[in-house]
Order: sequence, then C-alpha cells, then structure tokens
Amino acid sequence: MAAPVATAESTGLKRARIDARFDALRASGRKALIPFFTAGDPSLESTVPVMHALVSAGADVIELGVPFSDPMADGPTIQRSSERALGRGAGMTFVLDAVRTFRETDTETPVVLMGYLNPIDIRGAGTFAAQAAAAGVDGVLLVDLPPEEAAEFRVAFDNAGLALVLLASPTTTDARIDALCREAHGYLYYVSFAGVTGASDRLDTAQASARLRAIRAASRAPVVAGFGIRDAASAAAMAVDADGVVVGSALVAALDGATDADEAVARAKAFLAPLREALDAR
Repeated sequence: MAAPVATAESTGLKRARIDARFDALRASGRKALIPFFTAGDPSLESTVPVMHALVSAGADVIELGVPFSDPMADGPTIQRSSERALGRGAGMTFVLDAVRTFRETDTETPVVLMGYLNPIDIRGAGTFAAQAAAAGVDGVLLVDLPPEEAAEFRVAFDNAGLALVLLASPTTTDARIDALCREAHGYLYYVSFAGVTGASDRLDTAQASARLRAIRAASRAPVVAGFGIRDAASAAAMAVDADGVVVGSALVAALDGATDADEAVARAKAFLAPLREALDAR
C-alpha cells in the first residue's frame, strides 16, 4: 500500500514549529540551545526519556541523530555511538517511532533529524517525507546532500511541511553562501571549522564569529553554530554572533555508558543545564 502523500495543509506546516520557537527566542533576547544525540544510544529505551530530559534542562530544538553505518562527517565519538545504536536495531523505523512517542506529551519542541542520505533515499523522498511529517518531525539535516542535488528532496519536504536544514562551513564560497541564505528554511547550520564532529581543540571563535555575522546579515533563516562546542564557556562564546548553538559530541560522550534510562536522563540534564544557564546569563 502506498504511503499517504503529505501536504503542507495536512501536516499543518510542521516547520512552523521551528519558526515559532526562533521567533519566541528572538522576542525574549535569548539564544537557541540545540542538543544532538544519537537515537538508540546509550539504549533504545532511553531515547524518548532523554529527549524529554533535554527539554526540561533547557533545549529549544532537539537534533536526533539517525544511526548510519558510514557517518563520514562525524568523529569517533558519534561514529561509535551510531555503531552501538545500529547494533541494537535503531534503524529509521525506530527513529520515527521515537519521535511519535515523544509527540504524545510534547507538541511544541521542534525535532530535527540529522543524518545521511542513504536511509532516506532507500524509502524515497516523498514516502519518507510523509512518514516523518506524520511522526511529528519538523526538519531534516542531511550532511551528504549537496544543495545542487537537493531539488527532489526540497519539493517533497516542502509538500510535507518539513524544513530541509542546510549546512555552511568556513570553506563554503561566497556565491554558495548567498544561495544557501536564499534557500534556508528552519535554520541554517554553520559548521565552525572544516573537519569532523568532536574536534573541539580546533574551535576558533574569533574566526567563526566574523563569518557568522556576515551570514546572519544575509540569511532568511536563523543561523546556528555547531562543531567543537563542548561546554558552557564554548557555547556562550559561539552564541555571541549566532542565533543559537548545537552541541553534539560532548553530549554523546556524557551519555555513553549509562546503564539504564534513569541514569541517561540524569546525565543529560546534568550536562545541558550549565549550557542553558551560560546562554541565558549573556
């Protein structure tokens, strides 16, 4: 049986949830805190409780990692996390079911799936978009989908009310930056250095800040900064010239080894709360 075709009307424009969140943050003079962790790690049963714990600790948007066998843009911390999650059976069906369960008690916090093209391409752009929208997903970030090759996905996601979140980096040309700023939906993710996730020793906030200011001035969507943000100090520093920050590898490392859902929840809250406090104290 063919999957239902999702439309902007039938999904209620899911990406509007992202827009509403950033509008509220802007009105209150606050910066977005966007934690990333891998669905299915540190355990299958901890995924939804950790999502709720991150919200209670101050997350504005959740980036939920879709486990993939060849996460080429990720460093060893997230690579190992993805391997563990896949070993537990955390495929795309599990990820969408987790979002659906999360939505039973949280209808406001935006959820963005972050991952790679292959698991989505296997389902087909339209089928995946319909399934993701029905589950309560707001946006998708595909690190290996060049904007020049994204037309099919952009149409499918637009029809389903999903934001296709785009990436920019220090090596992105000015011409491409202009195109990204015109096409951005939800938010534009600025990678603070050229490399893989988790290489926090390479974070250069001064260099990133200059680029962030220029991109924010041109972008139709909010601009958030990620890669290398590991603690309250680095989050606050990067947030100065961004609309928000994404923290991933450091959170994944903090969750690693939690023996049950209760411990994972406690670790998630303990990690994220100081970052929220630092951003709000700016």
